[in-house]
Amino acid sequence: MAQLDSGGEHSASAGSRALAWLVRLFLAIIIPLIAFVVLYWGFIFLRDSDAPKWVITLVAIVWGVGGFAVLYWVFNGIVEKLPKPWSGRLLPFVFVGPAMAILTWYLALPVYRTFWLSLFARDGYPPGFSPFLPWTWPAGIQSSEFVGLSNYVTTFTEPLFQIAIRNNIMWIVFGSTLSVVFGLLVAVLADRSKFERVSKSLIFLPMAISFVGAGVIWRFMYVVRPEGTPQIGLMNAVTVALGGTPHPWDKWVEIAPWNNLFLIIIVVWLQAGFAMVLFSAALKGISEELLEAGRIDGATEVQIFFKIMIPTIMGTIITVWTTIVIFTLKIFDVVWVMTGGQFGTHVIATLFYRQSFTARNAGVGSAIAIVLLAAVIPVLIYNLRQFREQESF
Repeated sequence: MAQLDSGGEHSASAGSRALAWLVRLFLAIIIPLIAFVVLYWGFIFLRDSDAPKWVITLVAIVWGVGGFAVLYWVFNGIVEKLPKPWSGRLLPFVFVGPAMAILTWYLALPVYRTFWLSLFARDGYPPGFSPFLPWTWPAGIQSSEFVGLSNYVTTFTEPLFQIAIRNNIMWIVFGSTLSVVFGLLVAVLADRSKFERVSKSLIFLPMAISFVGAGVIWRFMYVVRPEGTPQIGLMNAVTVALGGTPHPWDKWVEIAPWNNLFLIIIVVWLQAGFAMVLFSAALKGISEELLEAGRIDGATEVQIFFKIMIPTIMGTIITVWTTIVIFTLKIFDVVWVMTGGQFGTHVIATLFYRQSFTARNAGVGSAIAIVLLAAVIPVLIYNLRQFREQESF
């Protein structure tokens, strides 16, 4: 009899677990689906509506903020009314579901559409064709030319793309490395300064400037005006103040490939502050007893820096470096504002813009975008692994 009772309890327990699993699966599907529908119809209205701008703005606010607030409130109330074991298991889906829908709609689907577009000729697939069903063509629509991987072959054999790859490598090697080096040096030196807050604020200040604004600022630094007229460029203003004559500093943009180094300086100026803040926080986490033990043992400050500080914060150094690498792979603003990709300064992102929006070659432009994504993904995965090792999640 006891065995029968035990078997019945076991069956009931198994049934409860199965029911809980089904409910979890149902909510895991239905919540993102509802969020997706809300996003889709709101997006269609904002894109196609002829309503007054104030109405569209109001709908955007209500749709983007109020809609999801109501969505969270409704499903949170439903989950909280369930038994406690189920409530604890299902509650994470309430918060993760809409976020997954947003990522799917704004990230995953555009990536898929871009890849599918890269398999067609320059005019892409015809209007009205759905890339979600790539094996069918709507009736009455003439298919665009399917070229397969030809756009990728064209991309890698194009001389401008080879120049862009070379320049992106320069950005990674010099831009990322110099940003990390200067950020680390400033963090170490500023921590020992009496004016730590002021100095760090000044170094971090460029981070408040947009990259387009930074490009405009640095263009003004090299501006030259005729002799005898006020010089608005910093370099020539200093030159004239020292008794010299105006010099065409802006001619450096025509000297490839060294002109890329002058563009890289701008990003180092911007990113050194970002690196400095993270390194400063990591350095403050080093035990003072460890540093004092090194000094008592006769280690110099240089030895303490290289043999104690750097090994201790190596995880942070790698994380910051890979983060800046991801950014430099996608660099666009500074190059576009300073040179527009001329004089051998093209990078992958500017070449994508040229092909997609200037040359109107949707196929090759999409192929370049996919290549850029493929270049970023390995670095991103490595960065996430570093986060996990540091127990940042």
